Amino acid sequence: MEFLYEGAITNQVLHKKLPMHIKRLYLEDLPAIEEVQKKVIASLAEKEVLQPLSTEEFLFILNERGLVVGAFADEQLIGFRALLIPEIDEEHLGRDIGLGEDELPKVIYQEISAVLPEYRGNRLQQTLAEVIMKDMPDLKGDFRYVCCTVAPMNIPSLKDKFSQHMYIQAMKIKYNGMKRYICVKDLKNPPLRYTEYVTVKLDDYDKQRELLKDGYVGIGFQLVRGFHEFQFAKPVL
Repeated sequence: MEFLYEGAITNQVLHKKLPMHIKRLYLEDLPAIEEVQKKVIASLAEKEVLQPLSTEEFLFILNERGLVVGAFADEQLIGFRALLIPEIDEEHLGRDIGLGEDELPKVIYQEISAVLPEYRGNRLQQTLAEVIMKDMPDLKGDFRYVCCTVAPMNIPSLKDKFSQHMYIQAMKIKYNGMKRYICVKDLKNPPLRYTEYVTVKLDDYDKQRELLKDGYVGIGFQLVRGFHEFQFAKPVL
């Protein structure tokens, strides 16, 4: 089995460093994938910050409609990350960011990422992101836009997206009534510069919507008087 990444990781509960590797996952790994998702959801204080995938959705991805990579330590799956080639329907995230019909097939989703609680704090989400994006060219399709949804106040997930140079381009109601940021990265024309920087409180959704409507995008966090606020700016393309 070819490993996509090899390194070490610390079990934060046992305070023990273990060898770790990342590899592509397949249909036979589905029980382990769902077990990790189950444990991660059980560990969350606010369950709504993570939109879990159903068995059918995992099967859709694993059956050549995407890619899943997983991290292993002590021969146990400890985290995974998924890319999805989405169906073009009314809920397509490309529509949420204003793409035309001809551009929708160029969108790929960063789907769920999950890391067992005892292995958090190792930047494993970011490592999985780097690995899966390097493997993305193996998928069938000419993908230009990487999109995903993130729940407001899910700070770890937002930090993960910003670390990949994704930005918030829209705020929409998704998944039967839940507020979600739509994050995107244009792989072929990333904004190299920004202008007109503004900070806004994390829970000031009205101001955030106003900025997004005016062409601003959310690009990161900034400390303001000791508290984190969103930093919005206008891309210079």
